[in-house]
Amino acid sequence: MDLNKHTLFFTDLIGNRCLSNEVDCKEYDHDETEDLHFLPQFVLKPETVNEISLIMAYCHEHAIPVTPAGARTGLSGGALAIKGGVLLSMERFNKILQIDEKNHQVITEPGVITQVLQDAVKEKGLFYPPDPASKGSCFIGGNISENSGGPKAVKYGVTKDYVLNLELVLPTGEIIWTGANVLKNATGYNLTQLIVGSEGTLAVVTKIVLKLIPHPTHDLLMLVPFYDAQKACEAVAAIFQAGITPSGLEFMERDALTWTQAFTNDFSLHVADNHAAHLLIEVDGFDPDQLMLDCEKIMGVLEKFETDEILFAETAAQKQGLWSLRRKVGEAVKSQSIYKEEDTVVPRFALPDLLFHVKRIGKEFGFHSVCYGHAGDGNLHINIIKGDMDDEKWNNELTAAMRELFGEVVKLGGTISGEHGIGLVQKPYMDIAFPEVSLNLMRQIKTVFDPKGILNPGKIF
Repeated sequence: MDLNKHTLFFTDLIGNRCLSNEVDCKEYDHDETEDLHFLPQFVLKPETVNEISLIMAYCHEHAIPVTPAGARTGLSGGALAIKGGVLLSMERFNKILQIDEKNHQVITEPGVITQVLQDAVKEKGLFYPPDPASKGSCFIGGNISENSGGPKAVKYGVTKDYVLNLELVLPTGEIIWTGANVLKNATGYNLTQLIVGSEGTLAVVTKIVLKLIPHPTHDLLMLVPFYDAQKACEAVAAIFQAGITPSGLEFMERDALTWTQAFTNDFSLHVADNHAAHLLIEVDGFDPDQLMLDCEKIMGVLEKFETDEILFAETAAQKQGLWSLRRKVGEAVKSQSIYKEEDTVVPRFALPDLLFHVKRIGKEFGFHSVCYGHAGDGNLHINIIKGDMDDEKWNNELTAAMRELFGEVVKLGGTISGEHGIGLVQKPYMDIAFPEVSLNLMRQIKTVFDPKGILNPGKIF
């Protein structure tokens, strides 16, 4: 790579927004995936779509790898510049361009923090529901790349359900829109949905049009302690079978909750020695009387299971405290040990079976796991803890354990990632989720968009 030549081009184009010394670039050599680090040769911070177009055209001409990056909160290595080259930071694309109250839509740039966007539309009485745990720091563009979900997905759906239209820069530098700002569109192939969840491998997203809905005015929240973790999983499907659709239904194994209490130094919630797991259950809507009826139905379901005393959050502060504990579980686990986080998802009725296989395989291969996640979606985050496991076992035998676990997931009707994506760390297991014919179709789509394979290379396949 002719670094001097490329440095001159990038510097002429964007000035001091081109970083090329190792100290500056090192800040961008990682995301939140395990302890992985890959140093890019350049970090570019464009501010306009035209700058991105010129960068992509130049990189295409010179076969320079380009890795798009947002807030780098991902957990699958999707924003790691594993081939070096350019890390294209979207941090300066941070404007909400228009909130269209008449049509319940918002047009935003991809570098806007998800919670900032949610708060802005909430001021207008509108709601953008997808809310990953990192919503206070992750970018909306990263949510597009990974098709992010979060606790609200159980009732309201994931990112793809709200994306109407996207402005893209293709790897060759052309600028296109994928669709139209309408609720129905049967015009040609659905390029918009093809891009959602493509993990930055097909194009660079530069503008996003999202659908909004009215913001619920009321919510109720309860925390339910179970003596048996599998019974907690069984209760999840039973709640839906009773005709209730919660706006959040989260599962937390005992260690997930107690480790988070220690991490946050917040022990206001009593966790008894015989509590094996908790369900955090929320209902929301516009009619408080109906929400109380929903909670009564849920209580009726829970009477069939062995639970300890159920905690109802009575104040906004109490609700915020419980949700804060749930959202910080990932950070808490990471603070305890090196770990691997798997993002499995199965039909919700199969959740108890999934938890059974996680623990069975853990005993077989000698690892401890901490499980939590979006139980209402059947989406279980499995944190495999290194602890005192030796490096040989951690680096080699664990792969066999993962293949066995993912095999069981697929047998249960599920798949290997619900919302974190494939990126770098999950790509060795794609053959478990898809036959070769399906993988070849995906590879061919990648080639059509990116004939030289420069955009986020080495990911997914």
